[in-house]
Amino acid sequence: MGIQTSMDAVQSAPTIVDALRRADELAFEAGREPGVRSLRHLAAALASEDDVRALAAVHALGAMTDEEAGRMLAALLSDRRPYVREHAAWALSQGLPRLDAVGRLIAMVAAGGFSAMLAQRTLEGWSVPSGEVLAVALEAALVSTDDPAARARLVETLGLVRAPLATRPLIAIARDEAEDDAVREAAIAALGQRPGQPGVENTLDALMATTGRLASVARLALLDLVPPQPDAADAPRTIAQLFLHADMDAQLATAGAGDNGGIATLLVRLGDALVADGSGLVERVITLGRGSVDQAASDLLDVAGTRGGHRFGRVPMAPSPVPSAAAWGLRVQARRGIRRVLRAAGRVDVLHLRMADVGSLAAADVARELGIPTVFTLAPDPHSVITSLEESGQLTREGFGEADLREHYWFRARLVQSLAAGAEHTVLFPRPTLADDMKRLVGVDITTHAERHTVVAEGVDLAVVDDAVSRVAASAGTGDAPTGLAELERMLGELPPERRGLTLLVSVGRLHRVKGMASLVEAWHASALAERTNLLIIGGDLTHPSVDEREQIERIDAIVPAAERAARGLLLPGHRPNGVTALWLAAARLGLPGLAAPAGVYVCASIKEEFGIALLEAMATGLVVVAPDAGGPATYVEPGRTGFLAPTWDRERFVAAITEALAHATLDPDAVAERSHAMVAERFTIQAMAATLAPLYQAVASQDADLARLAVLPS
Repeated sequence: MGIQTSMDAVQSAPTIVDALRRADELAFEAGREPGVRSLRHLAAALASEDDVRALAAVHALGAMTDEEAGRMLAALLSDRRPYVREHAAWALSQGLPRLDAVGRLIAMVAAGGFSAMLAQRTLEGWSVPSGEVLAVALEAALVSTDDPAARARLVETLGLVRAPLATRPLIAIARDEAEDDAVREAAIAALGQRPGQPGVENTLDALMATTGRLASVARLALLDLVPPQPDAADAPRTIAQLFLHADMDAQLATAGAGDNGGIATLLVRLGDALVADGSGLVERVITLGRGSVDQAASDLLDVAGTRGGHRFGRVPMAPSPVPSAAAWGLRVQARRGIRRVLRAAGRVDVLHLRMADVGSLAAADVARELGIPTVFTLAPDPHSVITSLEESGQLTREGFGEADLREHYWFRARLVQSLAAGAEHTVLFPRPTLADDMKRLVGVDITTHAERHTVVAEGVDLAVVDDAVSRVAASAGTGDAPTGLAELERMLGELPPERRGLTLLVSVGRLHRVKGMASLVEAWHASALAERTNLLIIGGDLTHPSVDEREQIERIDAIVPAAERAARGLLLPGHRPNGVTALWLAAARLGLPGLAAPAGVYVCASIKEEFGIALLEAMATGLVVVAPDAGGPATYVEPGRTGFLAPTWDRERFVAAITEALAHATLDPDAVAERSHAMVAERFTIQAMAATLAPLYQAVASQDADLARLAVLPS
């Protein structure tokens, strides 16, 4: 195609998502045509006000095996635009080590943030051919800073340098009681990756004999040093799945807090359903989530000592929870924790990855190292978000760089591409135009090698929903509310008399801008809906909010001040366990005498919703729903019968859809409830999902076993 033609294609692409895909073609052409002419075209693009074009040029430079291109790329580490510096750190990972870039990459590591993760990945890749140079440079950087957070990141990076030269300073830092604990912890964890090196085991033994968190970290590091055991011939068929940004337990006690959203509920219910399935195709499920250092140690014993059932393996990533958007800097901790759990499990037949986040990034590395085949749930995320924001005018090519600096769209899109390419099989959510969407948004043609792609609908546990509905119905008018419902009754009872008995609008989910909770409050408050309904938003940690949660809370408070919430009919209780949420949804449908009218409506205000577990739970409860008109909900919401679809970013049309839903909910509520429940029962139960996935996992595991046998060379 040629460098100029490829650059023209990037510039003239009709959408940002299409331009990102054309940038791959530009990089290919740049790698094929290095030289002065190509460099001139890329230099011109770098000076452009079109951020997408400029960043495409950065990655094209990274693809060139040209000394001048390398110099230009290294120089971009000092560019005035922070997003160009960030992409330069990433693009440098494609080439050989450059001494003129090492110092600035180390400075980026020390500074922290997403850029630090990219710089660290590049340095890690360079550590094999240039380990001793990097070890000396990192030691020098440690001398120049006394900031504990910066030192911890530098020590962690030093731990990735496998050259023996790095072991001595790591031992010294681990033993230094004058050093900050976070810095010592980074050194201790790194020693667990250095088996057989002098002084490592003695150091860890001595530290484990102390007390506190460092002793627990040393214990895990010692376990990391133990060589893996060979797989037992009769090992149980084991599937591993993960989401490292949730505190997952069998009771789903923290559902809705922080990042404990629908994915956490899904994984817990799915793990239970897979092992309960009568086929016996899956004997053990290991679900990995975040947890403390002490939980991680005890979980290893449970995982290693059991041959069946649904087990949980905690991965310690930080002393306190970190939201997913800010967790990229925990890549190394995540990778070590995932490796630890999977090694303890013995044979793991398949690892299912679901999101383009730091957990999947780290887990993919571990799967390659341990030879575990992966299944990846392929969804157009962040592609759908980019498209929605561009269509609404909130994202432009000229402003893409700053947006990418916050949301990491380019990296996440490439990660989706990489995870899909590396997976033995991909799973897809149902969408009305699935094949077209995957090709248009993600660039994946699922009609080619269709046998490697399977459409799997997510599912809900109807037993929980049905139990909640029956309990609320049985308690009507008795004054004997089920456990968990009394709190909702109390909140409604504290509303002004004129607001008691109004219909409830309900939304369940994380307090995150993608979920649109603040936008929902804004649309409700600015319309006639506020006069005829009360709004109940279930989700978020209001006591210790994350950065994302705080942003949504502040937006909500600007619309309805916290002190005025009850007076205006806004109920914001925070997250509640899954069972309690089910009761509250049932109360919204059936009503609570004197407190809430029946025939409430469930509203999903997400910018994008790939599928929508909470939506399905609401429909199974019998509520009329309002959902985004793009993505998964369009495959199961029947407009005018079970719900209404609307562009959630268009306030006028969104409010109109909610108004229609309220009217529809009162026409024949029993018929609507029966229709919605029947649809979920027929198509979207967790048992049906497990029944589809179990043979898929077996096929992937069997194919991998056949490949392993074929790979054994004859003697």
